[in-house]
Amino acid sequence: MKSLLIYPLAALAEIGGCFAFWAWLKLDRSPFWLAPGVVCLIAFAGLLTLVPSDAAGRAFAAYGGVYICASLVWMAVVEKTTPDRWDLIGGLVCLVGAGIILFGPRA
Repeated sequence: MKSLLIYPLAALAEIGGCFAFWAWLKLDRSPFWLAPGVVCLIAFAGLLTLVPSDAAGRAFAAYGGVYICASLVWMAVVEKTTPDRWDLIGGLVCLVGAGIILFGPRA
């Protein structure tokens, strides 16, 4: 259950960090955007280490589904672009896959 809190926080940190670089390179924002971007990316990496998993790859794979859904929320809230039904269906499929990876029974 700890993962249900960590993954959304990690997604916010990763998307925020990547967006800082996007803003600098694609939106002609100041290079000062890079400092908080780097801090966010460091926080993202640190948060993923807190996920209770016996394998880093499994933790990262499950995170992928959460990241995709968080990206769609970012697109809607920050970029003011409404996800279409295919975005939402794809996000749901990814989230189900992440749940299977994260909560599936292990031997």
